[in-house]
Order: sequence, then C-alpha cells, then structure tokens
Amino acid sequence: MAIPKALILGILGCVCFCSSVLAARELSDDLSMVARHESWMVQYGRVYKDDAEKAQRFGVFKANVGFIESFNAKNLKFYLGVNQFADLTNEEFKATKANKGYKPSMERMPTGFRYENVSFDALPATVDWRTKGAVTPIKDQGQCEGVVKLKTGKLISLSEQELVDCDVHGEDQGCEGGLMDDAFKFIIKNGGLTTESNYPYTAADDKCKSGTNGAATIKSYEDVPANNEGALMQAVASQPVSVAVDGGDMTFQFYKGGVMTGSCGTDLDHGIAAIGYGKTSDGTKYWLLKNSWGTTWGENGYLRMEKDIPDKKGMCGLAMEPSYPTA
Repeated sequence: MAIPKALILGILGCVCFCSSVLAARELSDDLSMVARHESWMVQYGRVYKDDAEKAQRFGVFKANVGFIESFNAKNLKFYLGVNQFADLTNEEFKATKANKGYKPSMERMPTGFRYENVSFDALPATVDWRTKGAVTPIKDQGQCEGVVKLKTGKLISLSEQELVDCDVHGEDQGCEGGLMDDAFKFIIKNGGLTTESNYPYTAADDKCKSGTNGAATIKSYEDVPANNEGALMQAVASQPVSVAVDGGDMTFQFYKGGVMTGSCGTDLDHGIAAIGYGKTSDGTKYWLLKNSWGTTWGENGYLRMEKDIPDKKGMCGLAMEPSYPTA
C-alpha cells in the first residue's frame, strides 16, 4: 500500500521542526553555560592566557557542572557545588591539591595513647571544638594551635609558611607534602612556630627565615591506634586531631554540604583536622573536619563525613593514621 505524500511531507516537517527546536535548545544551553563560566571566572579571579586555553577550560567546566548536577539529582545525604576547582579535571585536581598535602607513612613508630582509658559512657554525644575557641579560621596547619589554646587559654594563629619553608630535611618536603608526625617533630625541635603575622603564608616554597621567635610550641605527639574509630572518638572528645584521608575523588573535589557517605578510596593523600563529631536529625553519625582549601569549598571550609562505618579504616581512610600534638 502506497503511503500518501501528504503524510510523508507531514512527517518530514515534524522531523525538521523537532530538529530545529532541539538545536535551538542546545544553543541556548551552551550560551547559558558560557555566561555561567564567565561569571565563575569573575568570582574566582580566573584569567586564561589565550582563547584556546579558555575554550579548553570551558569544556572541562561544562563537564564538571554536568557531573555535579547529575550527582545532586540522586538526592543523597550530601551534595556537590561548583567551586574554585570547577575548571580542573580530576587528574589535575589530584596533582595540584590532593597529592600535595600528605605523604603516607611507611612505618609508624609506637607511641603512647593517653586517652585509651577514657570511658565511652563519659564521652559527650556531640563535640565541636569551634565552640570552645580551639579552632582558628580556615587555613593550613592549624592542629597545633588548638592544643596550645587548651593548655594556655590563648588561641594563636601560627605560621604554616615556616613549616613549609623550614621542615624540608626529612619526609616533609615543603609544598610537595609530608607526614604530620614529622611536622610535629620539627615543631618540637624548632622550639615552636612563630605567628602567622610574623611569617605570612605565601602558598609556595621559599627560603627558610631563621631566627624567628616561637610563639607557641608542643612537647610531644601521639598516634591514635590505627583503624579504630572508637579510639579516634576518645581523642577528638579531648582535643582536635590530625587525620589523613583520600581526598582525590570527584565527590571530595566538589563537596559542598551534608554528610559524605558511600564508598571512597583509602589512598591517603591529604591531611585535615578532626574537630568534632555529632549526629544529624535522621540519625546519621558524622565526623566534623576542618579542611584548608578556603571557605568557598564545603560547608564554609568544613566537611562532615559518616562516622562508625563497617570499614575499620573509616570514611576515605580517616581512621588509618590519626595523630595529635601534646602541649
């Protein structure tokens, strides 16, 4: 049976019309994304060397926004956001941020653990060291400041740049990352760290400036028993604690808020501070953590990760190598 010409023409007309609508919609979406990228560039002060680099970075930005929006559509316990890392591929992010902050320990020498006999019944249900004035504003290497506050009653913003410039002879290699225990050893040997105002942060390796006066020091450090979130809870209830995590996943790169749950790696590559713990209204237990990537990342620079998970290593490996200074 022959198909009427009118029907054929009608179908072709519909195809052409629908194709035009789709093309117009795609063009509109692209123009909207271009405007969004331009606005993002202004917000974060991003300038590219030429149009070719801008076009390449726009492609990365568009792909990352797509990933973020698709992830958020799942309505999980946490969500992602377009932040300062939005024009970096995940590989670039790992190379420039996650892998620069921490070098996993090959072997940890045994230390004491002063909180091992603290009764779990005596531990508070929630802890947030920010409310006790033991946490400085978001920046690197703030863990020693908290214990100095607890010992002296004074919260002093210490110089992480002194640590970057001067602690370079062992496993620690300035901006190339290092071990938190080795950083504690340096602070003890150096007689402390000077203040942030005396030795400002430059975010780059520089020549060590000798002769600075230590504004605060520590006496020693201890490691929390590995792969034991209960022991970590005992320690965090008493003071802020340094922890290492696998911070290279895209969900970590773009974390914006909520309690991070689900699976993530345990290849430790980033050092942060555990400054508390708590429970959400739906009963999800979490660790409260302080990062060092500025206030535009996460919950104004902070992160919540699920607590007491089946994997003894903890979420993203946070229970593998915790340690804390003593004053």
